[in-house]
Amino acid sequence: MTHSGLNVAAIREDFPILQQTVHGKPLVYLDSAATSQKPEAVIQVLDEYYRKFNANIHRGVYYLAEEATARYEGARKKIQKFINAKSHREVIYTRNATEALNLVAYAWGRANVQEGDEIVATVLEHHANIVPWQLLAKEKKATLKFIRADEHGLLRADDIETMITAQTRLVAATMASNVAGTLTPIKQIVARAHAIGAVCVVDAAQAVPHMPVDVQALDADFFAFSGHKMLGPFVGVLYGKRALLEKMEPFLGGGDMIREVHLEYSKWNELPWKFEAGTPAIAEAIGLGVAVDYLTALGMENVRAHERAITAYALDKIGAVEGIRILGPLDPDQRGGVVAFSIPEAHPHDVAQIFDREGICVRGGHHCAMPLHEYYGIAATTRASFYIYSIPEEVDKLVETLAKVRQIFKA
Repeated sequence: MTHSGLNVAAIREDFPILQQTVHGKPLVYLDSAATSQKPEAVIQVLDEYYRKFNANIHRGVYYLAEEATARYEGARKKIQKFINAKSHREVIYTRNATEALNLVAYAWGRANVQEGDEIVATVLEHHANIVPWQLLAKEKKATLKFIRADEHGLLRADDIETMITAQTRLVAATMASNVAGTLTPIKQIVARAHAIGAVCVVDAAQAVPHMPVDVQALDADFFAFSGHKMLGPFVGVLYGKRALLEKMEPFLGGGDMIREVHLEYSKWNELPWKFEAGTPAIAEAIGLGVAVDYLTALGMENVRAHERAITAYALDKIGAVEGIRILGPLDPDQRGGVVAFSIPEAHPHDVAQIFDREGICVRGGHHCAMPLHEYYGIAATTRASFYIYSIPEEVDKLVETLAKVRQIFKA
């Protein structure tokens, strides 16, 4: 059905969690935007780390420590290649994408944003790409502005040009909305920011797992994403241009981010370790490297083609259900693998519980995007999200259960 080059049936066999039943029904996992499932290869390397070379990195001169360090740093180089960063020194491990964005707000923002400056974001943002800038704007007495979207969830082109002004110091934008699914014109946004001398921070948590990404071609200054949304464990990544990272002060202080410590002063380690204080998530970073291997072998063009096809199928089937409102663009070329919808007569939490009884995992709520829901006059939505292991039959089951929901609530 997808014509993507992916053997989805074979892929599904790589994911042990998909082989189970829930409430006596086959598991239908449609919540990959929250976290993806993990293939056997990732699970195995985590087990291997703890069984065979569990040790702290960088400090030890014995075999276990050297093996752990080699794999940890080797994963960094895999990530560098995956996003086409110039250097592995531009790839920083964080706890998650949220921490990566906060790192930029604290380490770059507090040194460069001043009173009277403007920070520009979009109404499509996840809370993680709003709240840090709210805090920064309040502290620095800067102005926070938002690029609006039209009724289809597409950013307004005129706003991109007029909202980003000579007073703008920083632009924060998602590459793909986790609710509307919108694929934003991120290259245009970056270019506009650079045209007036601003720095651009990209939330790519819903983009890097799902499509080819080239940070050099996009020319983004900072780029945040999460390993757990791309088949890996719970670890995050911040890409930053080396020239900017070199000038920034550390976000956290402690071990491994230092070169020298004296009672009166300290000297920082070189990149990327300047921003990796303390013992990091070693096994998780190694696991992310294996996840990158898995996705690379599939081909990110194929991943995108499969998701586009399954999303098109879902938009068609869900859109045909009477009384359903879908957020975001209806053209699958303009969105990622996310379909959030509302049933006016039913609260999304109730809808999600009914789906659960059928073995279907969907998300009900505001999805850490309350401002976007307010913008469209909706309290919350039910969200189905897809990935490499999603199949049309799961969409059919979703739509079949939607009919039951409407019957229960007399919608």
